[in-house]
Amino acid sequence: MGPTMQPEQSTQQLKQSLADAILMMERAGIIDFNGHFSARLPGTEHMLINSGKSVRSALTTADIITIDMNGKPVDGPDVPPMEFHIHAEIYRHRPDVQSVVHTHPLYSTLFTMAGKPILPVIMQAAVLGEIQYFEKTVSINTKSLGEALAATLGKHRVCVLRSHGAVVAAGGVMDAFVLGCYLEETAERQFLSAQLGDAYVLSREEIAVISGNLWKPNLIKKVWDYHHAKLV
Repeated sequence: MGPTMQPEQSTQQLKQSLADAILMMERAGIIDFNGHFSARLPGTEHMLINSGKSVRSALTTADIITIDMNGKPVDGPDVPPMEFHIHAEIYRHRPDVQSVVHTHPLYSTLFTMAGKPILPVIMQAAVLGEIQYFEKTVSINTKSLGEALAATLGKHRVCVLRSHGAVVAAGGVMDAFVLGCYLEETAERQFLSAQLGDAYVLSREEIAVISGNLWKPNLIKKVWDYHHAKLV
């Protein structure tokens, strides 16, 4: 299942989308003081990403910087997060990916700490695909670790990192944002339902039908607009 069709954006519009996405994820408790979100700059070997020093709860477009795939700033003195390798290596391995987000979600991370799989227990989980699991508990702060993470992610959309967080790779900022939200919502519902007993897990047939119904531009934008309205 490919990316939804999203309108082309100027560099400034991409910066605004990234700033908004990070603010919305921070408000939702999916990104904390260390999360980062990036987007390829079309037609270049560069990416946009929030700077390492940026305050995720008070982000503006001034905090979105341009770097090359080796992490070198190309438009100012601010440096990227030390885990920029997550983004760079996924972009190198996945030409189809246009946006990457690394989150620190509460419930999803609890599952990685316990070594328990996050299962498709709600309809929104149908669009996540097969969730991959990165077994090392480390900061992805070297090229080799970034390569290992990209290899673990493979052709999939979502990878969770043991005792650390999650990574989402998608065809655009809006897609990556929504997938990150759906991942955490799934984990929270699965965690809560476990207090009552084993949750119902969607079948392959159900996932195929539901994912086709939910992965549509108007429904992706509906989730974005819901969270964006909370920024006002």
